[in-house]
Amino acid sequence: MSAQGLLHPALERVETAEVGRAVLIRGARLVDPRSGLDREGDVLVRGGRIAELGESGALEAPDGAELVRGEGLTALPAFVDPHVHLRTPGREDEEDLDSGTRAASAGGYCAVIAMPNTEPVVDCAPVLGALRERARAEARIPTGFTAAITRGQAGQDLTEMAELADAGAFAFTDDGLPVRSAGVMRQALQYQKLAGRTLALHEEEPSLSRDGGMHEGAASAALGLAAIPSVSESSMVARDVLLARHEEGRIHVQHVSARESVEAIERGLADGVEVTAEASPHHLLLTEDHVRELDTHFKMNPPLRSEDDRRALIDGLRSGTLSCVATDHAPHSPEEKEQPFELAPMGVTGLETAFSALYTDLVEPGVLDLGLLVERMTSGGEPFGLEIPRIEPGAPANLCLVDLGAEWEVGEGGYESRSANCAFAGRRLRGRVRLTVAGGQVAYRERSFAVGAVR
Repeated sequence: MSAQGLLHPALERVETAEVGRAVLIRGARLVDPRSGLDREGDVLVRGGRIAELGESGALEAPDGAELVRGEGLTALPAFVDPHVHLRTPGREDEEDLDSGTRAASAGGYCAVIAMPNTEPVVDCAPVLGALRERARAEARIPTGFTAAITRGQAGQDLTEMAELADAGAFAFTDDGLPVRSAGVMRQALQYQKLAGRTLALHEEEPSLSRDGGMHEGAASAALGLAAIPSVSESSMVARDVLLARHEEGRIHVQHVSARESVEAIERGLADGVEVTAEASPHHLLLTEDHVRELDTHFKMNPPLRSEDDRRALIDGLRSGTLSCVATDHAPHSPEEKEQPFELAPMGVTGLETAFSALYTDLVEPGVLDLGLLVERMTSGGEPFGLEIPRIEPGAPANLCLVDLGAEWEVGEGGYESRSANCAFAGRRLRGRVRLTVAGGQVAYRERSFAVGAVR
């Protein structure tokens, strides 16, 4: 799949009256680690692209442009999330295309890629086509859709990958379920090359994870709960890295949670395997100890693991073994999450809190620098053919304006998402997105954030 920037033809978004309206951000700190940019200045957005950069106060705004006062704020390339669940079609009570992409834009995202484990599963061209059509009417930011590897995500018969690729599938994944059979995975890798799309893999050996609801470790032993060992994930990662090497295929490992998985990916990269991988904010920041109170906000798959695993993920993010951050945004209804821990579904939301949580717990204490976090949060689309957002003249206008000094309580004012099952609910975080420009349009503006217009 050729990279065509965030204007990729398979990215859908609603068209608004603001298309083409110029925006001048004046006096912000401009940070783009890939271009070595870190200084105060102005950014002029016009015609969907970054038209010009200048010193603070130096740029003239065209008549009718929206004027944004950026003093004290930081302009970053907007983020790309390669792993979200928008629950459409089938569970619009939990999330829909409008609410999910509104939540994404509120978190500073300019594009997201949605998973196919919906009702019905996105496993044929008509379902995919209908979903893309809905996104053109409802999505607030560019949105790509993946299709299932196997029909009904049953793990047996492959979907029509070439037809689905032609219909606009960004990638193939049975996310939520692993591809259990090594033979089916090998066949998928063979067909993947013909379709020209990456396989994104939920790595879990069901005979090991069984009915577990948390990590197999000290906390599960104390609670007496059925648990999921880390080898359930890492053994499947190792298998699929070897299969990808054998078939010269391309894979992307989703929501890595265990040290052994990071090590298996490192070995694959050293052997020349085309493998990329992602880590989620909850796995980077939280551990099995957060589950001790049996709060279902901390129940997800893969589960929160040990402190040693968490540190290995941070090291992997720093080294680039884990090339991007993905939220695995997974909305659930209150009725589902209010069940006893053993019965509640896996999954947490994360689009609105990802940057702030990672900035608060990793950047402010000096564990990672801001530039590296921005690199990992903007590179989520790269394994799937998307150009990385940049703040430079001529680039598509995808940026967010962040108040790094702002402190806020998660959930205090509600959520843009339809669901509230956030692992960081009630936490006080620093760093608040005030404005997001996606595809040249203002996709999100905090309600209290004042702007003006040049007359």
